[in-house]
Amino acid sequence: MNSRERINLALNHKQADRIPISDGPWTTTIARWHQEGLPEGVDPAEYFGYELRGAGADLTFCFPHEVIEETDEYVIDRNSNGAVRRNWKHATSTPECIDFTIRDRAAWDKHKHRLEVTRDRVNWDGLEGFNKSKEAGYWCSFNTAMGYDKTQGIVGSENLLMSMITDPDWVHEMFMTSAEMICQAAQIMMDGGFDFDGAFFYDDMGYRNAALFSPDMYRRLLKPAHALACSFFHDRGLKVILHTCGCVNEIVPDIIEAGVDCLEPLEVKAGMDVVALKREYGKDLAFMGGIDVRAMADPDPSVIEEEMRTKIPVAKENGGYIYHSDHSVPDNVSFQQYEHVMALVEELGAY
Repeated sequence: MNSRERINLALNHKQADRIPISDGPWTTTIARWHQEGLPEGVDPAEYFGYELRGAGADLTFCFPHEVIEETDEYVIDRNSNGAVRRNWKHATSTPECIDFTIRDRAAWDKHKHRLEVTRDRVNWDGLEGFNKSKEAGYWCSFNTAMGYDKTQGIVGSENLLMSMITDPDWVHEMFMTSAEMICQAAQIMMDGGFDFDGAFFYDDMGYRNAALFSPDMYRRLLKPAHALACSFFHDRGLKVILHTCGCVNEIVPDIIEAGVDCLEPLEVKAGMDVVALKREYGKDLAFMGGIDVRAMADPDPSVIEEEMRTKIPVAKENGGYIYHSDHSVPDNVSFQQYEHVMALVEELGAY
């Protein structure tokens, strides 16, 4: 059984030979692992057998890139969405947002002509590699940020949250535009030879204690965009995985109604519990993740063993589960600790 078959069974709530696996170690984590036993030049995805691959399009405003300041420690640049950000050179972290070209509806209206979706937004040189992944049996998806997460990177988090109250029509327009661009770009890519198995959307909507906005705001402003994008792929017989960080427990029923087939990564420290979610929503929603990276890093191996033995057997019942950490693997997890995690996945994930 190949990865595509295995993941499609999981997303259809059916059992395969074992649970599929994927994960996302930090760049600094990979550098550490190369010093601790991961062969040089070998990607963890290949070494550990991660089973998802993806491709996307440039759905930004296509502003010219500009380096504003560079030191030994960081680079400040203006990116293709016009956002000025500081990126640290020697650490894996979220960039510091400093300024934004688009701060209000007037700036949006001035520049939104840049969002026309054409063939030149696609890296057609990547089609050959994509086809090789398909031939190798990987589950290959259309990957993109959308909705709230994409928009906060354009206008700023505080500005976006305030605008959800003061100018909801503008916010709804931005969210819907992101969904419409996804549909247009995916169709162009499909017409050009990209044979997708599904879609993988990134839309962070939670923080530690709850969603960043109320369920009512989700329903009015963002849910229609999710529904539009999910419908596009469902109409073509394809499943949708949604990545959303933080705690989104209160909007899970609406996420299901919008058409999401699988929720990822289920951050434990934000109160996302894969066992509870499976028991409440497992007939309607598949899950990916939910394994606490803090337990991976604990020097006592019994901690991660307890974490995985109490979760994976429940999560994998009747299919509907893909292994993943509860976000990404930080650089306080050694190569040997992670090898132990993968051994537990092999043991506990078999059907």
